[in-house]
Amino acid sequence: MLYSHVTPSDKRAALRARLAAGELLQLPGAFNPLSARLIEDKGFDGVYISGAVISADLGLPDIGLTTLTEVATRAGQIARMTNLPAIVDADTGFGEPMNVARTIQTLEDAGVAGCHIEDQVNPKRCGHLDGKATVDLETATKRIRAAVDARRDPNFLVMARTDVRASLDGAAGLATAIDRAKALVDAGADAIFPEAMRDLAEFEAVASAVDVPVLANMTEFGKSELFTRDQLASVGVQIVIYPVTLLRSAMGAAERTLDVIRETGTQDGVVGEMQTRARLYELVDYAGYNHFDTEIFTYRP
Repeated sequence: MLYSHVTPSDKRAALRARLAAGELLQLPGAFNPLSARLIEDKGFDGVYISGAVISADLGLPDIGLTTLTEVATRAGQIARMTNLPAIVDADTGFGEPMNVARTIQTLEDAGVAGCHIEDQVNPKRCGHLDGKATVDLETATKRIRAAVDARRDPNFLVMARTDVRASLDGAAGLATAIDRAKALVDAGADAIFPEAMRDLAEFEAVASAVDVPVLANMTEFGKSELFTRDQLASVGVQIVIYPVTLLRSAMGAAERTLDVIRETGTQDGVVGEMQTRARLYELVDYAGYNHFDTEIFTYRP
């Protein structure tokens, strides 16, 4: 009933332990707290909270328009509804190094298990779009050093995302991304998120170059092919995110349902495709609340 019975510190410790054991973890993106419950119910390893999804949920493009307060509030709402660890997209840290430090402590207070800070200029762009620009290496490493220095829970995962692969074609782009990944690890990053890798060999090259976990972003309609869990594990990837998959699925279904209502005058033809009332009540633990009402709260003279 109500929120997770696992504390944020325990979630962080569990995430660290599983990464240390060399496991590959799959983290679908939750677009709201209820979808986080569903991700847990389906047996996944964690929950990802995408900045692009938070922006889209507000009706905004993913170009750095959201604020720390908006991201931390939504991340906290999602993280508290699941026993799984949640990792959140913290964009560029929402400002200069001192702002990055504040971001980390605010996200710690929100109850998430970790975040990633990227090396794009601010305002940023979605990681799989063209025309991205990245900051210089010194600025990128300052962000990570500020994040690591600010955290109070040593198990809070500070991940560094680099977008430099897209800035150069061919081998030069990959080599630059690897060099930057190494520097970000030296600055204290606990994991590396190399954005927009072109193939499995590129993921393998990054994973072989650093001694921390590497994340693969399996987003639809992006630069990377949609590799399987086993393919990614075979090249050393340890964290796989599916950031916008559930939002796209839900919005696709919603659009089809609205079309049916407009065309036929009723939703009757798509009711069989909907989540049932019973399943919804199961996910929100309606029975637990009923138990509280009848066995604990209700006054008995």
